[in-house]
Amino acid sequence: MNNTLIVLIGPTCVGKTDVSIAVASHFSCEIISADSRQFYRDMKIGTAVPSEDQLAEIKHHFIRFLQVTDYYSSSLFERDVLKILPALFEKNKVVVMTGGSGLYIDAVCNGIDDIPDADPHIREKYTAKYKEEGIAGLRLALKILDPEHYDQVDLKNPKRIIRALEICETTGLPYSSFLTKQKQARDFRIIKAGLERPRKELYERINARVDEMISNGLEKEAESLYEMRHLNALNSVGYKEFFDFLEGKISKDKTIELIKRNTRRYAKRQMTWWARDKEIKWFNPEDLQEIINYVSVNLD
Repeated sequence: MNNTLIVLIGPTCVGKTDVSIAVASHFSCEIISADSRQFYRDMKIGTAVPSEDQLAEIKHHFIRFLQVTDYYSSSLFERDVLKILPALFEKNKVVVMTGGSGLYIDAVCNGIDDIPDADPHIREKYTAKYKEEGIAGLRLALKILDPEHYDQVDLKNPKRIIRALEICETTGLPYSSFLTKQKQARDFRIIKAGLERPRKELYERINARVDEMISNGLEKEAESLYEMRHLNALNSVGYKEFFDFLEGKISKDKTIELIKRNTRRYAKRQMTWWARDKEIKWFNPEDLQEIINYVSVNLD
């Protein structure tokens, strides 16, 4: 059997954790988490980190290994995963990678363009610009510095726009000039299985998870991180809404309503991202044996 990375993907709340643990248990292998918000130690409740029992059942990598103040990116994740995979493949020819962060998963599967590191002070400059002028100010700056990338980037995503702007200013070159889109060869096989549910069912699961997070103390967790709310890691659904609540901008009921709405929108964006990938075979998470059979057949 060749070394094989089983990639289990799907939108938030679809049931990736349970399925990945079942698949990893079946193949007696370990799990790499590709959920970029579960990387941070202090964001346990709002990111639905696997429970202590689940973490004890199967060894997970890249869970809660960063401080919210740490800089991390998809290119660093690619580097770190490729560094750890040989040791994991020494233990078992199969490794499971699961998560909902499409950019990070693509970085491991396909490689990522060699983009220079940005000056942190420039990042702070554009983060401050976003706070003062909103996303319109970022859009205008990008349209001036890199009109080609302006036509391609998600103009609703301040993180992506700031990333492009900081590279433009750090290097003096358009961000788009670094994007070659060339797929890089890997020395292991990749099997991709996607998890999906009917929209109504998925949305009900999202609403239920948000209610559970509230009961588990999401408000208190957000309050403990409030002083660091400017950090990129905390520009996340669940936290940014509670920061507005803590500033008296919205009510508690409105906060919860917005978290549910924004999580549903995030799930929709995730599915749009993966719709372009024809290598993914889609399953209902309840069809566990079918998923295991699909992987087993493709391992032969």
